[in-house]
Amino acid sequence: MTNTTSGRNITNPKYLLLGEVLRPHGIRGELRVRLFTDYPERIRQLETVYLGDSPDSSTVIPYAVEAIRFHQGYGLLKLTIINDRDAADRMRQLLVMVDLEHAVPLEEGEFYLYELIGLNVITDQDEPLGTITEVLETGANDVYIVDSPTYGEVLIPALADTILKTDIAGGIMVVRLPDGLIPNLPADK
Repeated sequence: MTNTTSGRNITNPKYLLLGEVLRPHGIRGELRVRLFTDYPERIRQLETVYLGDSPDSSTVIPYAVEAIRFHQGYGLLKLTIINDRDAADRMRQLLVMVDLEHAVPLEEGEFYLYELIGLNVITDQDEPLGTITEVLETGANDVYIVDSPTYGEVLIPALADTILKTDIAGGIMVVRLPDGLIPNLPADK
């Protein structure tokens, strides 16, 4: 499904990332999962998750969720048909996903990260900076990668004092750049 928002074509992905399988946990088929979602407890309510190499892969496979528990910041996911360590070991490095239809509904003012791609970024001084091409999830805070015709690749930290406004429908993000983030241009003479 494609949305057109403010001249941008946004392709809604079929799946959103929940996490990545790191390794088996124990001998009964549990998967140790590095969680990417802000709502890991929601996985308990899902009947099905999808595993694959990427959200765009043609080989994404659905699995029934038996249970999930949390331990030391990781999810320990038990899928119905994965019942031993060997079967769980074959799942290493696969992504755990949810289909968009069963994703957590967003609150007012929230957005999915994929919706940021293609936003035009302008500064609080009303100067065009460039276009968001990628979002890095660093743990501490996200970082938006902006392709700037003037400055090249600019990395903008997603912090409340930096990101002043995000208007998905309008296709823009307004930012206040931290000192030193981009070089000062020489004054015109």
